[in-house]
Amino acid sequence: MVSTGRPGADAVAAKGWFPAHKWLVLRRGSQLLILSAFLLGPWAGLWLIKGNLSSSLTLEVLPMTDPYLLLQSLAAGHLPAMSAITGALIVLAIYLLVGGRVYCSWVCPVNIVTDAAAWLRERLDIDKGARLKRQTRYWILALTLLLALVSGSIAWELINPVSMLHRGLIFGMGLAWTIVLLVFLFDLLISHRGWCGHLCPVGAFYSLLGRFSLLRVSARRRSACNDCMDCYAVCPEPQVISPALKGVGKNITPVILSPNCTNCGRCVDICSKDVFGFSMRFNNEMEAVS
Repeated sequence: MVSTGRPGADAVAAKGWFPAHKWLVLRRGSQLLILSAFLLGPWAGLWLIKGNLSSSLTLEVLPMTDPYLLLQSLAAGHLPAMSAITGALIVLAIYLLVGGRVYCSWVCPVNIVTDAAAWLRERLDIDKGARLKRQTRYWILALTLLLALVSGSIAWELINPVSMLHRGLIFGMGLAWTIVLLVFLFDLLISHRGWCGHLCPVGAFYSLLGRFSLLRVSARRRSACNDCMDCYAVCPEPQVISPALKGVGKNITPVILSPNCTNCGRCVDICSKDVFGFSMRFNNEMEAVS
């Protein structure tokens, strides 16, 4: 059966609006809450967190450092402080548990911008546009580290849209908003989900961590699938679904093991048959469908 309405219509009819959007609502809440915690200091003088998503100190106690930033710093020849190393290890431990690209879907504020572009692109019925190779982001990741090595500076952070968005919200209009607008227009007019899925070196770095993470999405009730294709329509990385959903034989795991899965939960929301759910990478159990 192929759905004839907009993706999610069947899920809303079967489960209600909130169950069909639960993980999306929670994800937006997470992104906005984290961003607000950083902005409370400069906006309201309440310094729960000092710094930004690259490097921060929470409640004057807990250091958090982006491991990708630490790698750039080391490549540039800078010896990081012990607190920065500790913060990077804490962040590494978190994402090795919950999934590297959880950063992209649950933390990164630019994801709100690119999701808005994808939503508008669908409403305007704009075709997929330029087809970029997904490996491109890994080449860009390598180039940012090479640039740090050659220049002796963390040059990428000068134009990193995540950092630029943060600075733009604090200091106002300027180059920061230009960079963010360019990302939005690129995804809207040039390439469907082109920035996050094909170009962003931050996402490329965290997808490498995702190769080992424990928390996964599982097509644990895949025998109930009615081929409506809604999960493919809403997934930011739809190529990760097929191996788990369409696997054949007892040895084919229902768990999505691709490091590119963002654990965003949209496939869980959107499925009227509740095929998907969160699980652990070694849990290959299937649920019986009556």
